Amino acid sequence: MSQLFRDIEGATPCPNGSVVCIGAFDGLHLGHQALIGRARARASELGLSLVVVSFEPLPREFFSAESPPARLILPAAKISGLSALGVDAIALLRFNAAMVGMPAAEFVERVLVRKWNAREVWVGPDFRFGYRRGGDVDLLRSLGAQHGFTAHALPLVEDEGERVSSTAVRAALAEADFSRARVLLGRPYGIGGRVVRGKQLGRTLGYPTANLKFGGKRPPTHGIFATWVHGVGEAPWPSVSSLGTRPTVNGKEPLLEAHLFDFDGDLYGRRLHVEFVAKLREELKFDGLPALIEQMDRDATQARTILSTHSR
Repeated sequence: MSQLFRDIEGATPCPNGSVVCIGAFDGLHLGHQALIGRARARASELGLSLVVVSFEPLPREFFSAESPPARLILPAAKISGLSALGVDAIALLRFNAAMVGMPAAEFVERVLVRKWNAREVWVGPDFRFGYRRGGDVDLLRSLGAQHGFTAHALPLVEDEGERVSSTAVRAALAEADFSRARVLLGRPYGIGGRVVRGKQLGRTLGYPTANLKFGGKRPPTHGIFATWVHGVGEAPWPSVSSLGTRPTVNGKEPLLEAHLFDFDGDLYGRRLHVEFVAKLREELKFDGLPALIEQMDRDATQARTILSTHSR
């Protein structure tokens, strides 16, 4: 398991030096995986620790608080995903006013040199950093020469002529193109989290659900979906799920509600992962609960049919 750091205080955990990757890493798509993989190889060759420096909230969320971009991956999932990629230390730095106002040269000196004792730094080709995004790859290389590290930008990763990026993944998910999202991510798209207690309305309607919060973030898709739920049994469990604000019952915060077909048990507190297979429809507001139940019956039938022909 990777070590997790939320700030840059204290002595360096890497007295022998480190190889550092920097980025938002929203989604951990194939481009991110390629960057981290290259840095991991270099860390292994040099006998150094591999460190990933990222931010929470994401910079674009901080600067666009009223209309933030859709979030592909929540912090807990990003941490576990980075750990699975062989990262030794994760610096999930608080992106706040102090970080925003930090000049590029100060970021290099305090974060990369003093805290992480960087020997190599790896970034994407469009990397910008520091106050008003004043630093780029060329400046990073120049500052690296002063401080004793080298800086490298990994070339673009493309698929079928399209750049693999978080923006491309968001576009695919906005269109419910889960096949395309799977190609860009290198895995099926899903949302993970711990099951929380809700108002238990679904149980009274004949459709009990496992509820996962989306951390107050803006989800990249919404509606009703055919899904697989991982973490219940040895095999993925067929399900129908809703991701949205539940307008019929005047919900506000985005919530993922998964109804597991033919399941009888207590899932509260369990960590599950909901894999999206196909979108059935948009979220709608119904004139009362009877109309909602009728539509839920249709949704469940359609989801069962889709999943019966879908390989797990």
